[in-house]
Amino acid sequence: MILGIGVDIVHVNRMAHWLERPELMHRFFHPSEIEDALRRGKSSALSLAARFAAKEAFGKALGTGLHGLILKEIRVKNNRYGKPDIELLGRAKKTLEEMGGKTIHLTMTHERDNAVAMVVLEGEGQ
Repeated sequence: MILGIGVDIVHVNRMAHWLERPELMHRFFHPSEIEDALRRGKSSALSLAARFAAKEAFGKALGTGLHGLILKEIRVKNNRYGKPDIELLGRAKKTLEEMGGKTIHLTMTHERDNAVAMVVLEGEGQ
């Protein structure tokens, strides 16, 4: 059963600015997300924008927004084929479990100035 759907869009220039301010990156991204993005060179801002959009979309799919969540605990990573996945830690994981969520579907895309992510949550519900 679908428990929630969320979508978000992030302007890439916002992340380009954050790349110049490491304290912002470390506040909102898991260390492995930062490492993965920086490995992309000129595409680092695109990668971060898509990941940030995924975090926002996850909060929307929960129905709570980002209230009570620590963004570093919503880790976006790619599997060996490049498909994006969300790994939850701490409070984010507990919140999903409490609502009966079992599966997170994530898709992300970006083009020049914007990155978009969509999340669908599935589970048994409460």
